[in-house]
Amino acid sequence: LRSARINGLLSFSRAHLDSAAAGRMALHASHMQCDELILWTDARIKGAISLSYSRIAIILDHPDSWPEEIYLNGLTYETLRNAALKDRLSWVSRDKFYAQPYEQLATYYHAIGHDDYARKVQLAKLRARRRRLNPVGKGWNGLLDWTVGYGYRPWLAFAWFAALVALGTAVFSGNPPDSIKPTDERPDFHAFVYTLDLLIPIDTFGQQQAYDPQGWSRWVAYALIAAGWILATALIAGVTRVLRPN
Repeated sequence: LRSARINGLLSFSRAHLDSAAAGRMALHASHMQCDELILWTDARIKGAISLSYSRIAIILDHPDSWPEEIYLNGLTYETLRNAALKDRLSWVSRDKFYAQPYEQLATYYHAIGHDDYARKVQLAKLRARRRRLNPVGKGWNGLLDWTVGYGYRPWLAFAWFAALVALGTAVFSGNPPDSIKPTDERPDFHAFVYTLDLLIPIDTFGQQQAYDPQGWSRWVAYALIAAGWILATALIAGVTRVLRPN
């Protein structure tokens, strides 16, 4: 059905699509225009399906019908009927990685008011892309995912920040650092504020410059300083990625 023009319904309801030969197409419908496609077969389709660069107004399908190999790059649609978000993510992930199927799915969810679903699709796109990067790229992208969810989950950064503040406060409450300034020139020591001063990349409260940790707690201070810079960098990079035009 390559390049077919169908002004109406194309239905494979209760059909059997079976391409026994390895590497053959069970349904080749690329570059097709169709008002509605029903792909709800009695059994899982055997063989690949190509819907690449087709324009279909409405798609009604069932997850149990999809084969392992689907070509979706360039496919556009207006409405998807049936299938939950996790099934749609599985659907687009069965193609070799292209950004367009994820972008199209996110656009659809935006259009129907499911912005939270659209963010999850964008996040899934970036995670799928990460698997194709070199080790350095995988490391950096993994850090962005764990710390800020590539910018789509900025609350993760605040959760990490809160956990580190709690850790630092507990450590320096039990092991106060030594003063390095005269009494009349230094602020009173507060473990919570001191931890904030270590985590925030700029000297905010004057505690870091007035006190010097000793022993093993010094390494905790170094780790908190490094973690603060990492969180700030990841948050800026993630937000920039989200706000940048596609």
